Amino acid sequence: MPSFDICCLETEPGLNSNVVSINVGGRIFQTTKQTLTQAGPKSLLYRLAETGSDRFVDRDPDQFSLLLSLLRSGTLPSKVKDFDLRDLIEESRFYGVESLLTSSLSDPSHFDPFALRKSSELPLNGRDTPSAIASTPCGSLHVSHGSKITSFDWSLTRKSTILTQFTAIDSLLAISPDIAAAGATDYSGLQILDLQKGRVKQVLNWENATRSGSTVQAIGSSGEFLFTSFESSRRNSNSILVYDMNTLNPVIEIARNEIFGADLDSAIPATKLRWVSGYGLLMASGSHSGLSGVSGNIKFWDIRSGNVAFELKEKVDCFADVCVSDNMNVLFKVGVSSGEVFNADLRCLGTVNNDANDNSNPWMCVENRRKVVNGKKEGLGCKIESHGNQVFCSKGGYIELWSEVAAGSEGRLKGRVFRKNVMGRVKAMGGLKVTNLAFGGNKMFVTRKDQQAVEVWQGSTGGF
Repeated sequence: MPSFDICCLETEPGLNSNVVSINVGGRIFQTTKQTLTQAGPKSLLYRLAETGSDRFVDRDPDQFSLLLSLLRSGTLPSKVKDFDLRDLIEESRFYGVESLLTSSLSDPSHFDPFALRKSSELPLNGRDTPSAIASTPCGSLHVSHGSKITSFDWSLTRKSTILTQFTAIDSLLAISPDIAAAGATDYSGLQILDLQKGRVKQVLNWENATRSGSTVQAIGSSGEFLFTSFESSRRNSNSILVYDMNTLNPVIEIARNEIFGADLDSAIPATKLRWVSGYGLLMASGSHSGLSGVSGNIKFWDIRSGNVAFELKEKVDCFADVCVSDNMNVLFKVGVSSGEVFNADLRCLGTVNNDANDNSNPWMCVENRRKVVNGKKEGLGCKIESHGNQVFCSKGGYIELWSEVAAGSEGRLKGRVFRKNVMGRVKAMGGLKVTNLAFGGNKMFVTRKDQQAVEVWQGSTGGF
């Protein structure tokens, strides 16, 4: 608990005992006990409310007025833009209200996709470009570049870098602002890293039939579980392990494949894992490029039974990337051949028998007109991610924003309708090829090929 100077004054009889007067740096502030207790029982302000006496705190009164406004209304006043964010953060830590400040300045509900613009860049140490990024709900960010991981706090004003045992990191998951899970396709084991102390807390491995190393192909999580897609170092078996997020003990193994002969489907490990909370299912997708083209599969696993709830096998215009939107009940992909964005209604997937002999196709192109596939892989390297009620798809150096629009009864019979929106200022959108997209707090994070930095995109409600 921080120390502070206290000057107790007698309270005159008859005054409202609910009113508290605080002298901060020579300026008198009056508020109520209820307002001060909003700071939480571990805060200095809560203690001031409980004393029942007037107090003197030797701090900056202008900074205190901002924090008091935050307690009163849950938001910061517009004049906050005239102050240095780092100074305000330090002041909030002194009073014990940093969590309230975090919620106000990095509230996910303030994410405005239609007003996004590039607001800043976060430089990285060294010459390596980002290979993976992972964010937390409060907006803190972890970035892997080469053998290093650089972490930024929720305000993006403080950063720290640690050196890992990996040559390069291919998969990264933010478990908390200080803890991350990291793995690589050429290094055995999933490492749980304490980023604050710069050490490996635990290594999780998969014991395959050949007893060879187990490389990490993808990482995912829910509030309760940690999911990891492993492949044996000999590339003749793969599996998905489910761990308890708190204890990191294995709960169940699903999708175990031992590869024999030319069984291509079994040879494809899951390279993307996403938890679909509305259905209680784990989406696992993977693809393979061969002489006959690109093929892949998207499976939705029931982790309680270990069975596949439904599956899509991709052979024609297979996905370059895929994502799922819980909010919209929609699965999205960007076709590797066409570069087009497609959607499939999750509510209908269970009724589709998407095997090689079935002509039914759940995919609907979001564009009004389909492009003619010319043999080129127009979608190669494209990224697609959903956030809230929108879908973001990178096309080279540009990012498309798709949102659903209401359709009449006739339109609904033909499928759901989506519209492409111009995102941000046009001059800010072009550039080097986009390699990663992530979302945290009220921000979008973007990395590009050959760029040793992370772009921060915010809406007009960004605050500072």
